[in-house]
Amino acid sequence: MKLSIIIVNYNVSCFLEQALKSVYHALKNIEAEVFVVDNHSEDDSLEMLKEKFPQVQLIANKENVGFARANNQAIRMSQGEYVLLLNPDTLVEEDTFEKCLDFMDATPDAGGLGVKMINGHGEFLPESKRGIPFPAVAFYKLFGLSKLFPNSHKFGTYHLTYLDNDEVHSVEVLSGAFMMMRKKVLDEVGLLDEDYFMYGEDIDLSYRILKGGYKNYYFPHTRIIHYKGESTKKGSLNYVHVFYKAMQIFAKKHFSTNNAKIFNALINCAIWFRASLAAIKRIAAHLFLPLTDFALVYAGMFGLAKYWEMAVLSGRESSFPTFYYYLVIPLYILIWMFAIFVCKGYQKPVRLSGSNKGIVLGTVSILLIYALLPESLRFSRAVLLLGTMWTIIAVNVVRSVSRRLSKRNRGEGESIGRRVAVVGNPDEARRVLNLVRMMDEKCDFWSIITVQPDLSTDKSIIGHLSQIDDIVSLYHINEVVFCSRDLPAKTIIEQMWQFQDRQLEMKIAPEGSTSIIGSNAIFSSETPSGVRSRALTQRNNLIRKRLFDVCSALLLLLFLFIDIWFVKQKTYFICNLFQVLVGQKSWVGLSQLQDETLSKLKNGVLHPTDAFLDAHFTPEMQQTADQLYVSDYSVRKDVQILMRAFAHLGR
Repeated sequence: MKLSIIIVNYNVSCFLEQALKSVYHALKNIEAEVFVVDNHSEDDSLEMLKEKFPQVQLIANKENVGFARANNQAIRMSQGEYVLLLNPDTLVEEDTFEKCLDFMDATPDAGGLGVKMINGHGEFLPESKRGIPFPAVAFYKLFGLSKLFPNSHKFGTYHLTYLDNDEVHSVEVLSGAFMMMRKKVLDEVGLLDEDYFMYGEDIDLSYRILKGGYKNYYFPHTRIIHYKGESTKKGSLNYVHVFYKAMQIFAKKHFSTNNAKIFNALINCAIWFRASLAAIKRIAAHLFLPLTDFALVYAGMFGLAKYWEMAVLSGRESSFPTFYYYLVIPLYILIWMFAIFVCKGYQKPVRLSGSNKGIVLGTVSILLIYALLPESLRFSRAVLLLGTMWTIIAVNVVRSVSRRLSKRNRGEGESIGRRVAVVGNPDEARRVLNLVRMMDEKCDFWSIITVQPDLSTDKSIIGHLSQIDDIVSLYHINEVVFCSRDLPAKTIIEQMWQFQDRQLEMKIAPEGSTSIIGSNAIFSSETPSGVRSRALTQRNNLIRKRLFDVCSALLLLLFLFIDIWFVKQKTYFICNLFQVLVGQKSWVGLSQLQDETLSKLKNGVLHPTDAFLDAHFTPEMQQTADQLYVSDYSVRKDVQILMRAFAHLGR
């Protein structure tokens, strides 16, 4: 046996399926075995493995035993000359294993090997090559010096940023996402240290390989995609705590007592430093808009009041008291801001409608309070009304500028909404395109880029894969979905690498799957954990749906003499109106009953796929549309479906 591949899985069924498909494509000419150790996943991982990959050697744990212990379970059973630890959220090229094994065979001193990794945006991942986090190295990393001086041999040691990313190098630390090792070396230096639950075990094992007299190599002549962070979000404080706790275990085990104490002090400082930065960032993000509103509105009202005092009140030998400028005007503004807050004008994404409603509500409240005040405290209503006009202008300008800057920071420029291109053969691309549209109807533009020459007159086909660079520019595409059935993993990875500077969302649609996989997310009829969310079965949503049905039916009945002319089957339309009113039907329902939990839902006149009348849906796609409708239900969806399929309300 040449190679044993070990994948530890926890609640990432869709990623695991894609990874295994790429693994078996890459094993065509290699004698190998594949282990999947499942750490008690709550999604459909086990069912998926038994159905689609019965050849996998499955170890199904009854609890989450952690990354190190799970890998060790399979390593002890493995029979390969080489052992590869591989993350489930990866995609390997078709020749990845052959190239790596050839290099290992030709390099006797190689104990371990890692490859060039890119993320789901096509960007190089610096953890592809790392140094041992000795106290000085950790200090430079934790306090940002490694980012400031990436080419320095002193400061850039943590990610070895001074080494060429495209050349083979002897490095100190390999990533556990792809870690190929000789089995005999593992027998000599020991397996993964099970004191680590998650993170740090790859650093520990890499260090022991070096101490055992072998070398670790960074091998960039093949690439893999590593989506990163599906089990723990990298930006969370929990991640910071878990990761640096692992670093403390490493220091205690491998450093001298004094160095371990220094390292632990650095780690504690780093945790507090990161926590403080995160807290400041959250506070600043929440307060930026209100503080900007207050400052701009106050400046304008202060100027208006001064102008009114000089132009009008001075002629009457009158003036505003000092406290009017420093107490009354701020109180006006605080009332407006509170009203904007109540009308959800500060919720993200920020909507102008909520802000403007808040200003109107705040103005009405101020005028009511104003009317109840004694004459001595009633100041100029003209300034108040002019201030209201200024507040509307200022608040709208602030939000417009904020949204424009936000788009530019995200690389969206002046584009509005999603402009999607699906790359694949026409039949599969159309299936994926329908899936994309069902998952999010907010597409300004959707199209197909073919892999094979196509002579059809389908207007959605806008070009060939060889023209993709020009197509992306010409049509302002901001999202590309690759069909893995029609494109080799090597081609997909190459395209992602080429587009890494273009600010594109790049996703992969696995063959036969109702999921679309992107960086740090799974877009499907299921939540990322794989557990279906049943929003429609919740009581409050059922009440909203019923209220919508009744209100819309009454409205349609009131204007029956107009809307009946827009419906094809008029008699059935009238029957449906009364059936919806009495609760026998709903305007929108499922096309097919999927399980008992949905049995209480009423039959629908329309179905979720009716939002896309120009598309053809297979029974499987109809079921997916139903799942998406149930999992992410809102009255807004019913409104959209009803409006788009209005002519079919007479079914």
